[in-house]
Formats: sequence, C-alpha cells, structure tokens
Amino acid sequence: MLTETTNTPVRVLLVDDDPLVRSGLRMMLTGDETITVVGEAADGAGVPAAVAEHSPDVVLMDVRMPGID
Repeated sequence: MLTETTNTPVRVLLVDDDPLVRSGLRMMLTGDETITVVGEAADGAGVPAAVAEHSPDVVLMDVRMPGID
C-alpha cells in the first residue's frame, strides 16, 4: 500500500522481544515494494525513542512481551 498523498512506501517499525520473529517479519515485509521497514525495537520501552527516531507510519507490535508491552 502506497500512501495516497505522496506515493511513497508505508514506513513500518517492528516491535517484538523475539529477534527471530522480527527477522521473519522484516523478510516478509521487505519483499513488498510498497512497505519499508524503518526500524526495530525489542520491547515496549524502546518504542517511544524508535518512533521519535524513525517516524514510522505504522508500528507493528507484539501485544505480549516481557516488561513493558
């Protein structure tokens, strides 16, 4: 899905405590030219900084993680 106003890829931030899951999601999503994975975080605590740094359009986040989820 391209964003309507600019025809640029949707910017996605991946958040999961399992690095293998993040890697798998990245592999699947980067195969689609309409999506760009702009960053990753390993837990909920890292999300605010990652959002500030990468300005994603979407945060794809696991709802159950150790610590802050």
